[in-house]
Amino acid sequence: MPRYTVHVRGEWLAVPCLNRTNTIRWLGKEAVRRYMKNKPDNGGFASVEEVKFYIRRCKGLGLLDLDDTVEDALEDNEFVEVVIEGDIMSPDFIPSQPEGVHLYSKYREPEQYLSLDGNSLTTEDLVNLGKGLYKIKLTPEAEAKVKQSREVIERIVNEQTVVYGITTGFGKFARTVIPNSKLRELQVNLVRSHSAGVGKPLSPERSRMLLALRINVLAKGYSGISLETLQQVIEAFNASCLPYIPEKGTVGASGDLAPLSHLALGLIGEGKMWSPKSGWADAKYVLEAHGLRPITLKPKEGLALINGTQMITSLGCEAVERAGAIARQADIIAALTLEVLKGTTRAFDTDIHAVRPHRGQAEVAFRFRSLLDSDHHPSEIAESHRFCDRVQDAYTMRCCPQVHGVVNDTIAFVKDIMMTEINSATDNPMVFAERAETISGGNFHGEYPAKALDYLAIGVHELAAISERRIERLCNPSLSELPAFLVTEGGLNSGFMIAHCTAAALVSENKALCHPSSVDSLSTSAATEDHVSMGGWAARKALRVIEHVEQVLAIELLAACQGIEFLRPLRTTTPLEKVYDLVRSVVRPWMKDRFMAPDIEAAHRLLVEQKARAVWEVANPYIEKYRREHIPESRPISPTAFSLGLLEMSSGVGHDHRHQDEL
Repeated sequence: MPRYTVHVRGEWLAVPCLNRTNTIRWLGKEAVRRYMKNKPDNGGFASVEEVKFYIRRCKGLGLLDLDDTVEDALEDNEFVEVVIEGDIMSPDFIPSQPEGVHLYSKYREPEQYLSLDGNSLTTEDLVNLGKGLYKIKLTPEAEAKVKQSREVIERIVNEQTVVYGITTGFGKFARTVIPNSKLRELQVNLVRSHSAGVGKPLSPERSRMLLALRINVLAKGYSGISLETLQQVIEAFNASCLPYIPEKGTVGASGDLAPLSHLALGLIGEGKMWSPKSGWADAKYVLEAHGLRPITLKPKEGLALINGTQMITSLGCEAVERAGAIARQADIIAALTLEVLKGTTRAFDTDIHAVRPHRGQAEVAFRFRSLLDSDHHPSEIAESHRFCDRVQDAYTMRCCPQVHGVVNDTIAFVKDIMMTEINSATDNPMVFAERAETISGGNFHGEYPAKALDYLAIGVHELAAISERRIERLCNPSLSELPAFLVTEGGLNSGFMIAHCTAAALVSENKALCHPSSVDSLSTSAATEDHVSMGGWAARKALRVIEHVEQVLAIELLAACQGIEFLRPLRTTTPLEKVYDLVRSVVRPWMKDRFMAPDIEAAHRLLVEQKARAVWEVANPYIEKYRREHIPESRPISPTAFSLGLLEMSSGVGHDHRHQDEL
């Protein structure tokens, strides 16, 4: 018999339908009738007939015609929402869809699998898992390790050995021994009581990353979870059944207890859960709609699901991947600005960087040469000022290799820590099957990723700080020799005046966000957990800093392209013309004032969507072609592998000839 899950004023109701020729209006009335039946005051209604409503799908929020039949309009077990006319949404109401979920109306279940063994996951893999590009399966080796680890736990339970978290309470209650008859209840109570987070829920993408990373850690075989339970967790991931996980509440030791408890709570069928099919609904209904059963926790399994640094680290992986992407593109945008401001490339000469051989600095200087080398890519703009009387440029252009370079090295350092962390066992106690024992330790402490992400925020922020100063130079006619604020008829039009103010505001906000969260610690759990990392906030604010950096650079990209308009018909180098063409495919030139926010958002998308229509993808082929032609036996390098930059520093190339009078 078909059944539909209907959302009415915050209540989820299961409505069976004996006759599929019933209309959508009938389904709405039946749901309202059941809602009224459960309320002492009938929900404030005298009768079902007086209630006016409309109905929409939870997936995609499409409105349904009340006169259609359920057979024609709905699938079995579909989730719908009854919206009563005249209702005002409470600010505490959990919407049926999370923010930005319009992207998920296009969700397609992945066909490819990524095999996890707990040892070889990369930050890029994790971000792709978050995007829903893969399902998960365990390697046979991982399955064997999980089984062996579980055998140790079963032996402890059968022998009634006193072991923390298995046969005892938690934290301050570590000395309280729990009888065998209540060991399952102990694990459920742990998950329920620790589900105490607050704030907005993580997006589906971030929830998926968190769940995938916890699976990878469990796959190492040091947590004591049963293979049966782990397979149930994997099935939930593969169906994209994602628990409601508030973003706030972790202090980063003992692990990310609150967010991971919310993760586990949904898996045991309690709390809220989201899937592309259902939107937000009661977890038990979402699991049932996908043919899944709530997990029944065995001894130690609640602790195995919630003890670790996966909230900090999964958000940190997104942060480091986005940081790497924007750092690469910052070089391209800065090169375009230098061209518009008629700067010199002499500061990027190989010999300069050979005598200060930082890897990031060398790579950034190389990228500038590959984009601006007049001999390789003739530039009419560069030729127009070849014999000008300017000797050197402002630091915001001349020192890009030194400033952008250390950002690249920072990202590489942080990525190395994240790569180690995502493949580490972070439970307590740890289960060592080869020794047939458990050992209590402190791998759950989040200081490593917390410190790294504080450092990442500080490093990446500088890309926005220097970019904002370049925007100022573009907009200021006394510095740029361009029209004020990059617009004609100044006064009548304001051009980029307030776009620059927005960039300045974001940079200022970043300065506060760059204060390290990991310098703080508050004692918790009755002084049992007397030093914590505050890594959750380090991860969240790092992501916010990076988003601001992306937005500031989007504004600079728009401003630089607008500057090109005032230099026409002169053309820049081929790779930078390709970048200009890409921007103009989504944002037209600024001839007079118009609504600017959509333009900034469109440019932002070009920086964050790593597709063919992205700034890096357009310019990178020219960078790598230049590398092959100028560095013997060179190969394309990954964004954070700068060792080839050292090779090219000694190759003796890159002596550009702009501003000849400097010689």
